Amino acid sequence: MSKSTSPYPHVSASATGTGVVSHAGAVLLLRIAEKTGLSAALTTELAPYRKPLAYHDPGKIVLDLATALAIGGDCLADIAQLRAHPELFGQVASDPTVSRLITTLSGDADTALAAIGRARAAARSHAWTTAGASAPDHDIDEQHPLILDIDATLVTAHSEKESAAPTFKRGFGFHPLCAFVDHGQDGTGEPVAMLLRPGNAGSNTASDHVTVIAEALAQLPFDPAYRVGKKVLVRIDGAGGTHTLIEYLTKRRLSYSVGFGLTTTHAEAIDLVPDQAWTPAYDADGQVRDGAWVTEITDLLDLSTWPKGMRVIVRKERAHPGAQLRFTDRDGLRLTAFVTNTRLGQLSDLELRHRRRARCEDRIRAAKVTGLQNLPLHGFDQNRIWLAIVQLACELIAWMQMLALTDVTARRWEPKRLRLRLLSIAGRVARHARRVHLRLAATAPGVDVLVAALNRLAALPAPA
Repeated sequence: MSKSTSPYPHVSASATGTGVVSHAGAVLLLRIAEKTGLSAALTTELAPYRKPLAYHDPGKIVLDLATALAIGGDCLADIAQLRAHPELFGQVASDPTVSRLITTLSGDADTALAAIGRARAAARSHAWTTAGASAPDHDIDEQHPLILDIDATLVTAHSEKESAAPTFKRGFGFHPLCAFVDHGQDGTGEPVAMLLRPGNAGSNTASDHVTVIAEALAQLPFDPAYRVGKKVLVRIDGAGGTHTLIEYLTKRRLSYSVGFGLTTTHAEAIDLVPDQAWTPAYDADGQVRDGAWVTEITDLLDLSTWPKGMRVIVRKERAHPGAQLRFTDRDGLRLTAFVTNTRLGQLSDLELRHRRRARCEDRIRAAKVTGLQNLPLHGFDQNRIWLAIVQLACELIAWMQMLALTDVTARRWEPKRLRLRLLSIAGRVARHARRVHLRLAATAPGVDVLVAALNRLAALPAPA
């Protein structure tokens, strides 16, 4: 027998292992669903869709799909990863049962989505209350508001799907508009609304923005009869700079920070600003950025057709090498602007707050690796249900980080790293004294973080 020169040990394999769970770390997601009351809320809200004598609960099926997406799935069939481990995930519905439920929900999509939305809102309220000082709505006011980021993204359709259309980037698919709650520099974020639209939907369609903002506000744990006022800041790029949207935000008495397209008239007004009126801009860390300045030009413009209280703030900076300048740029400096109704604060702070809207792109990237990248179903209403499940999956991850990973670096990890280091940790199911024990792999690099997170959740009070 020749001696092997491979650097890897040779092992023999057989499909005879029992009690082994390949995604044992996903138990953290199950505990989050229980501690926030999400599992119970989904069961209650989707009860009308359960047929007499049916074995599987529609609420659990939807939650199982969300869990499958959270651990890396991207289609209905990926629920099989949960079905293989009933010791951990319970009885999981078969593929035909899952498919029939999605068909049933999409047949009454508006009602079904409203039911799922109520369950999400109830769970969010409990999650934020439990999080205390770590919650995004803790001690919010006009100067430190809860931030809603709005942005659209393109989703490619690789086959013919209902309402898929050509996109402005010469692709084919959909153009959903999304809203996320920003958790700040020390956290990530969570989705509160996603509006599925054809690929040819406009980037600056005001009615779509109004719809998404209204749905997002309904998800926040505030009394519907209470005006949240300027404690909530809506942050949008230049696609939101329309009269209709700014008027809507003003009417709702919300704070806003919205990109504003410059015209030749605006650029000429900027030429009148004296050098001493420009103040240094800040970088992402809040430090003075070399070669960038900000100023306010509200008094130099005719804003009589815009809502009262709107301020126009401009940033100028040296263009990056090779960047193509626009006709509104001046003297080799790139000019950008945004509008806000925030009355207090230094211009540099307000401008930095607006540029942090770029974190919304991180939230979209995370959502795309949690089911948004591929809309797998044919029907438009079916894919609307799919988007609701994507939001549930993203919320499970966000609440897990907020409640269980509060004081560790994993609080800011994106899904890919969470899956690799925590959720994919293997374990073995053992039974002793009529109890089931999950013995996690002792050599897994992130097992200490996982165990600490489970213990933290175990100490939290159960939902009422």
